[in-house]
Amino acid sequence: MSTFKVSLTAINPKDESKRTPPVEAMVDTGSEYSWLPKALLLDAGITPKGKRRFYMANQQHIEREYGYALLAAADHETPDQIIFAESSDMSLLGVHTIEGFCVAVDNVGQRFIDIPAVPTPANVLA
Repeated sequence: MSTFKVSLTAINPKDESKRTPPVEAMVDTGSEYSWLPKALLLDAGITPKGKRRFYMANQQHIEREYGYALLAAADHETPDQIIFAESSDMSLLGVHTIEGFCVAVDNVGQRFIDIPAVPTPANVLA
């Protein structure tokens, strides 16, 4: 299996003129959430709303702040939770964001493949 990176931007949902610069983030189908540097998120006016605990692959437990942003990469955009990464953390594009983009990950071709959104009972007309 290969890995690849995309340029990920977080946009302030309250003022879309405020955004992070594009950050090279690893596409990580093993990560539920997307992670970007805390300092860049704060500079874009994206504020923490709470904290989440994570169990890392090395069996370490860590806690990080999260907030909300519009996330954009490779001509796709979705509202999502974003994790405020510390300087020792990687920038990641996680599954939650990938699903919001309505794409599948092609690791070999190192690209996203557009897929149709799957309706859920909440958005299907009876």
